[in-house]
Amino acid sequence: MEVQVDEEPVHKSRVVKVDSLEAWDLSVTEATNQGSPIVVHFTASWCMPSVAMNPFFEELASSYPDVQFLTVDVDEVQEVATRLDIKAMPTFLVMKEGAQVDKVVGANPEEIRKRIDGSVQSIRISLA
Repeated sequence: MEVQVDEEPVHKSRVVKVDSLEAWDLSVTEATNQGSPIVVHFTASWCMPSVAMNPFFEELASSYPDVQFLTVDVDEVQEVATRLDIKAMPTFLVMKEGAQVDKVVGANPEEIRKRIDGSVQSIRISLA
């Protein structure tokens, strides 16, 4: 007797986990070369507000297909956090051409979405 198992479609995350300085540099370079804005979530596994923002960040990534979404655990990739002067988690950066254009510190979904909307719209206008 055969048992059929309905397989659910596998949801592939659009959020890229940066696990090294080299991966950071490569991700930023690729996004810059493609003209894509970048949104970065700086997180830490011990920071509950930051961990709680992960599903929201995944949702944002699905909402903006032409934006590169990265997540950086500050304990795993300290060099990136130090380079960008990240002092608190969660911190969200919006970047254009490798440079920071906006920053939100704290778990504030409405403010993060508003800032991304504003930054992405202005980046799209400047690329047009």
